Amino acid sequence: MGQGTAAAGLVSATGRPLGPHYKWIALSNTTLGILMATVNSSIVLIALPDIFRGIDLNPLTPGNTPYFLWLLMGYMVVTAVLVVSLGRIGDMYGRVRMYNLGFAIFTIFSILLSITWGTGSGAALYLIAMRILQGVGGALLWANSSAILTDAFPSNQRGLALGTNMVAAIAGSFIGLVLGGVLGPVSWHLVFLVSVPFGLFGTVWAYLKLHDIGLRRPSTIDWWGNLFFAAGLVSLLVGITYGILPYGRETMGWTNPWVLGALIGGVLGLAIFVWVETKVDQPMFRIPLFRIRAFAAGNAAGLFASLARGGLMFILIIWLQGIWLPRHGYSFSETPLWAGIYLLPLTVGFLVAGPLAGILSDRYGSRLFATFGVFGSAVIFGIFQLLPADFNYALFATLLFAYGLSSGLFASPNQAGIMNSLPPEQRGAGAGMAATFQNSAMVLSIGIFFTLIIVGLSGTLPHALYHGLLAQGVPAAAAAKVAHLPAVGSLFAAFLGYNPVGTLLGPVLPHLSHAKVAYLTGRAFFPQLISPPFMTGLRAAFDFAIAACVLAGIASLLRGGKYIHEEQTTLAKEPGGAAPSRLQMGPRQALDSSAAPSQFRGPQR
Repeated sequence: MGQGTAAAGLVSATGRPLGPHYKWIALSNTTLGILMATVNSSIVLIALPDIFRGIDLNPLTPGNTPYFLWLLMGYMVVTAVLVVSLGRIGDMYGRVRMYNLGFAIFTIFSILLSITWGTGSGAALYLIAMRILQGVGGALLWANSSAILTDAFPSNQRGLALGTNMVAAIAGSFIGLVLGGVLGPVSWHLVFLVSVPFGLFGTVWAYLKLHDIGLRRPSTIDWWGNLFFAAGLVSLLVGITYGILPYGRETMGWTNPWVLGALIGGVLGLAIFVWVETKVDQPMFRIPLFRIRAFAAGNAAGLFASLARGGLMFILIIWLQGIWLPRHGYSFSETPLWAGIYLLPLTVGFLVAGPLAGILSDRYGSRLFATFGVFGSAVIFGIFQLLPADFNYALFATLLFAYGLSSGLFASPNQAGIMNSLPPEQRGAGAGMAATFQNSAMVLSIGIFFTLIIVGLSGTLPHALYHGLLAQGVPAAAAAKVAHLPAVGSLFAAFLGYNPVGTLLGPVLPHLSHAKVAYLTGRAFFPQLISPPFMTGLRAAFDFAIAACVLAGIASLLRGGKYIHEEQTTLAKEPGGAAPSRLQMGPRQALDSSAAPSQFRGPQR
């Protein structure tokens, strides 16, 4: 495994024996780090109404929508962009050193976020800037945690370790929903302050207890590769983000020249990046790693599975907050918290399946469990399509739990398969590459899911809204104006826990009778009105998720049998027939040996 896998046990870079319990220290610390990073990726989702009220800014005012989007997605964008570069730097200068730095940066900017004192657009810009810099710390944690675990655990226990870490990552995104709903109404500052004690403890603990034991490869930073990768990916993700917003009379911004320019520029930037990586001596993105079938197929499967999963959380929240919860007696202001609570069966499913699937994949390989899990997700999405807008919660919770099981069954073995396939000196860069595929797909998935839902709403919602408002005595001119507003406004209002009708009608309400106002702004009018067009878009989104899961399943099938890179040492033998250790091989020789896995693969299953 590198410098720490002598027969006597793990040793640090300085030669100090670390003992048999070190791997569990590494697992518990990295699990805390990843849990903290992912909780913070979702805690803001539910707390956004409280945050914007706290800084006295209406996020639904058209001029303020970019603040809403960047506070929502800026953290995810910067994490997706930086993980490859930071993983590569971890390979060069020490994964634990970079991981410790990530803990410290994350904690510092959590403190700075919690002491925001201004109001208005200035406060929003401050929050966005601090949130992006907090994402740098999150990216350092993401980029190096899997590599640290792969270094610390023997190959027959990595599935358990990486599975636990992956479950913490996925479960954290749902735990954040509940925490945001609980803490936001008390004080929005607590949404950021809650991470500080864990960050301080984790930073000190990591500094004292974690040690670099992986194989380091001295090299130089690929500045041109970093430049084109960051520029291309940022341009692409920003284009996707702004494509959700209206443009002129269009309900969405996909025809906006700036959005098209960002998307085309992003694709061109990434294409140039790939070309650059084939020309430089020490690239940040190791294209030859894709010769390893287990690595290439595992990343393809992870990308498609993230496309299916990334936007799902947003759509389920809108379904609950905009339709189901109000129809079952919850006020719009209460729906953010309860949406998080009602989604908990999904987290439970992850927690049950993830570690178990990791243990089984250690024994039997990744292909069977990952493939079965992601195909199972496709079936569950198909059943979700059959639910009515006002579903039976017991069935809904059962499907959430089943989807959690299937996702856990896929995620843990898939991550273990990816990391097991990597040469020891490339684990940081490889883990960063895997995280980039998954995190970028999450942002892309949000754009796709929102687009499909808004297209579904735009087809029939204006007509239904116009006639529904007329029937309740709203003047025709006002009803027409509201009906022709972009559907994204209604969607964002429901997502933020605002009453969409009360937000859209505004000045008209004082001129209506008390009974009419009570009905229009009550729990029944908007949910009943939006249900048919929302379900049209929702079923299209589930169709997309099913297709993505099927593609993920096909990719998972193509990964081959159980393959662990470090154990494959039979290609180049020394005189006398002895196989050289991986440390005796040069980096290119080690990489080339993994490029032909059919010669090295372990038992086929």
